[in-house]
Amino acid sequence: MGWQSGAGYNWRALVEADVSRWKRVIGDGLRFRTDGRQATEVAIAADALNHMLEFGRPEHVRVA
Repeated sequence: MGWQSGAGYNWRALVEADVSRWKRVIGDGLRFRTDGRQATEVAIAADALNHMLEFGRPEHVRVA
C-alpha cells in the first residue's frame, strides 16, 4: 500500500474513473473540428456532467 501513495496511484485511479464517467455520459470524441467550437462543446459537456453529479452528491449537515 505504501507504493500506491508514493507513485500517486490513488490520484491516477480517481482521474481514470472521471475520464470513464465522462466517456460513458458524454461520449469518447468531440463532434466539432475548430478549436473554439471544441472548447464550447467541452464547456457545455462539463457543465452538464457536473449538473448530473449534483443530483447524486449527498448533502452533509452537521447534527451536533
